[in-house]
Amino acid sequence: MTNQYDTAAAFRALHVPGTPLVLPNAWDLASARLVEDAGAAAVATTSAGLAWALGAADGDRLTRERALDAVARIADAVAVPVTADVESGYAEDAEGVGDTVRAVLAAGAVGVNIEDALYGGARPLRPVAEQAERIAAARAAADAAGVPLFVNARIDTCLRGVGERPDARLALTLERADAYLAAGADGIFVPGAVAPETVAALVKGIDGPLNVMAGPGAPPVAELAGLGVARISVGAGIAQAAHALVRRAARELLAEGTYGTLADGLDYGELNALLGS
Repeated sequence: MTNQYDTAAAFRALHVPGTPLVLPNAWDLASARLVEDAGAAAVATTSAGLAWALGAADGDRLTRERALDAVARIADAVAVPVTADVESGYAEDAEGVGDTVRAVLAAGAVGVNIEDALYGGARPLRPVAEQAERIAAARAAADAAGVPLFVNARIDTCLRGVGERPDARLALTLERADAYLAAGADGIFVPGAVAPETVAALVKGIDGPLNVMAGPGAPPVAELAGLGVARISVGAGIAQAAHALVRRAARELLAEGTYGTLADGLDYGELNALLGS
């Protein structure tokens, strides 16, 4: 991979239904290096984990500049492709989403997640046509830059419980998937959908690679692969586990005066060498 075009093309080629790209999401330089060192073919950021590390809440609370400064540090620190979770695009309108994509490319990333959740309003999701316009703006910005950026369109019907019945929710999800793919998305991300029958229906009904978000209680990677999933990520799961460890260790030290929680920590020299390379 000698340039950003080649890196983007290589990242795009990793999305194979049945042989999924598995992404342990990172949120800062150290976690990205650890993910790469573990053997990941690419690094995906988690918007929630990244926001927390910067002292902000998730849900469109972070500015574009702060978020993409962090993405740039991650992209500069690893040799594998990086895809950035940019929430709903860090912009009020489609033109602003295009600006965000240009900044993503300048940061060195070759993929984006763009979600259709709407925060602080009466509706849980953006109208389909409005979201499609935002995705089209992302596609146009990447195409103008000559980089085959992988646009992963996130649909939050399942995560936000849109649709009174499972069949209605599936129909809404497939409707949005069709619109987003037509607007220029390369893949569809449906967090909250992990039941095998739901995943199978999504794979069958979506004319593009499907990304699911896994975690405790979800089928293992092999089973999701067998259903035809092309990409598996864990969202903020690893960041949440890391922060839970901090809280357990702090509480043990302060309440008990003991240090058992620290017993499985990474070796100082190993971590220092990894980050010094």
